Formats: sequence, C-alpha cells, structure tokens
Amino acid sequence: MSVRVRVLSIGALAKAAGVTTPTIRYYEEIGLLPKPSRSASGQRVYEDADLERLIFIRRCRDFGFPIEQVKLLAGLSISPDRDCTEVRDIASARLADVRAKLAELHELERNLEVFVDQCEEACCGGPGRNCVVFKELAKQESDGSR
Repeated sequence: MSVRVRVLSIGALAKAAGVTTPTIRYYEEIGLLPKPSRSASGQRVYEDADLERLIFIRRCRDFGFPIEQVKLLAGLSISPDRDCTEVRDIASARLADVRAKLAELHELERNLEVFVDQCEEACCGGPGRNCVVFKELAKQESDGSR
C-alpha cells in the first residue's frame, strides 16, 4: 500500500500553520525551515513534515523563545542522542524570564492604580494640565526612580 504525500503551496502552508508567507521565506532564509523542493514551474512545494515543523516553530515563538533558542530547540527535537534535559533547561530559563516580566508588570499595575486613585481623589474633572498623574509621572522621571 502506498502512502500519499500531501503537497502544499506556500500559501496553503502559511494558512494551515497560522503564519504569513514572508515569515516562511524568512525562516527558510535563516535555516529554521529547510529549503523546499520546487515544482516543475518553480513554485515552492511543501509536505506535512514542513507543516509540523512550522507549527512547532510558531508555537515556540508564541511562547516567546528567541530565534536562536528556537533553532536550538528545533535541532534538539530531531536529535536522537541529545538529552531532553537541555530542553527542560531552555524552557526553565524562559519561564524565569516570564516570571521576571510578570513581576515588572505587577509593579507597573500597582503604580498605575495609584495614579488613577490619586487622580480620582485630587483632580478628576478639573483642567487636564492640573492632573496629578502628570505631576506624578514627571516626579518619577525626574528623581530617577521607577
């Protein structure tokens, strides 16, 4: 029994993977995706394996992995002799980055909440130029704190 291989155009591949065609070309250019075979008319031709790899890359990017780490993860995903602890370590480092960013965002949220509350209590409804938020933002900027 022969196995029929699905053939995809670049547009069909892009749609199926949820990316744009320029993204596919870029990934090919930097070596994240292998150069595709070409049809007799010179059009790029892709298969299911290309779709799987592209979805893997897109998901890595969705998780915020930088391109260099995506390259490393893509290599690890096909390596028969490299240990998966490398994958865990890369994901763990990304998790630490995300947690640090979350802490920064929580601090930003607290600061903005204070600004909004101060505006509500002190000047809401008055002239914009007298808004306490402007004064607080200028104060924060001038004394170098965040």
